[in-house]
Amino acid sequence: MKNIIRSTQFLLAVILFTSGSVNSAQLKAGVAKVNITNLEAESLINDSLYVKALVLDDGFTKAVIITADAIVLDEERISSNYLTNVRAQLQKDFNVKPSNVMFNASHLHGAGYNVAPDIEQRTLMAVKKAWRSMVPVNIFVGNGYEDRITENRRLKLKNGKEWTIRHANPLPPDEEVVAIGPVDPEIGILRLDKKNGEALAVVYNFTGHPYQGVPSKGVTADFPGIASKVIEDHLDGGTIALFLQGCAGDITPVLYKDVNSPRDAEYLGNTLGISALDALKNIYYNRDAELKVIHEIIKLPRRTDLDQKIESLETEQAQLLESLKGTSLNFKTFMPLYVKYNLFEQYPSYYSHRYLHDKMIGRNDMEKLDAENRRNLDKYLRNIYSMEKLARIQENLSHLKRRREQNEISGEKTIDVEVQAMKIGDFVVVTFPGEVTVQVGLNIKKKSPYEYTYVVGYTNGSVGYAPTAEQFNGGAYEDSNCLLAPEWQKQYEEKVMEILSKL
Repeated sequence: MKNIIRSTQFLLAVILFTSGSVNSAQLKAGVAKVNITNLEAESLINDSLYVKALVLDDGFTKAVIITADAIVLDEERISSNYLTNVRAQLQKDFNVKPSNVMFNASHLHGAGYNVAPDIEQRTLMAVKKAWRSMVPVNIFVGNGYEDRITENRRLKLKNGKEWTIRHANPLPPDEEVVAIGPVDPEIGILRLDKKNGEALAVVYNFTGHPYQGVPSKGVTADFPGIASKVIEDHLDGGTIALFLQGCAGDITPVLYKDVNSPRDAEYLGNTLGISALDALKNIYYNRDAELKVIHEIIKLPRRTDLDQKIESLETEQAQLLESLKGTSLNFKTFMPLYVKYNLFEQYPSYYSHRYLHDKMIGRNDMEKLDAENRRNLDKYLRNIYSMEKLARIQENLSHLKRRREQNEISGEKTIDVEVQAMKIGDFVVVTFPGEVTVQVGLNIKKKSPYEYTYVVGYTNGSVGYAPTAEQFNGGAYEDSNCLLAPEWQKQYEEKVMEILSKL
């Protein structure tokens, strides 16, 4: 009887192994975080900034994911040779290939420009702490949904152009806006659990600019930091949540231009954190523990239309200047007239009996006054709209000229861009080093052979904005602040599909 039982157990083990239900690779992981708040910046601190490190080893491949509450992680604005130095040290200390180290910035505005000056050393400290704590893990994968906290910031106008929602410029008149672009409400989830069932790390991907801030105007990790704290506080002690920023080039927080309440990222972060926790209830155990990384440097074309774009905007600028008309009104006289003529359309200048009296005696003095005031109001309003457009054109021209200078200084027709794909079980991320707009991420998700595919921008450096080929003619902020030619999108998406097919 015992022999029969042993034979049956052996047969079941063989069946499980050959069917792929048992993976010979045992994934190990470690995670740690280190505070990178710049205490020397003399700023009020609302909450701390962190660099976090997740280290992975399946016995065949080693990889590191580094996330930081920073504007970008590149060689220029964070620390000289930051990526190169950290990668070199990790190769020396842990034999991790430089190509297997991923750096993602939350793209935190404000304080994200001013992290601790020794961020390089603190990053290495985080990785070393994570490596020392490495344990065998189980993989869980899934996704969630959150559509209440972001919106597309590009407004489509009646004239075929587009306008970016920013604090640097006013919005166009409502009657000129006909549509807005898409958002990406998906939350990508990877959870790594210790063998005793405790959650070690949660990696989650979401798309949105973190520049809401807090009422005190103090240093804050904004909604990614707040959401991560919500996740960490509701899971096992010691769990660390790592936020991976998505294709947020044209995605902004909702009510970003609200002037009736204080700007506060707490609602955004709490909402995202709760939605991520809800998603964790529905993730599934991923038996495939394979870890794979593909890394390539591709050459994307630099734009060659900058002279024409600058000339076109300067022409529009001259036309707008010519359109400004003199009017007897200034703001002091315009504002009360504007209120009266919008509140009381039939009898704006006085009580109705005055108008009726004029009509009875055959006069129209009040009607002539109203006609003159309306003409002046109309001219004043047109001047305001022209000045608002001029302010936006002035800023876009400055970006176009700066990008033209950068391209001329480079002397190159292309830009070297890192593309990195990492597969952790069924969880797949692919990178772009810049502010790629959301449609690109949606395109790749749709075409990917993997259900749980996520594009992370702001990763492994920064080449600036990367709007879609269609958006290039919109005349919006992202299109002006861009080094790449429109052809970049097709080349990048095709390369990503090629890389994904190899994972």
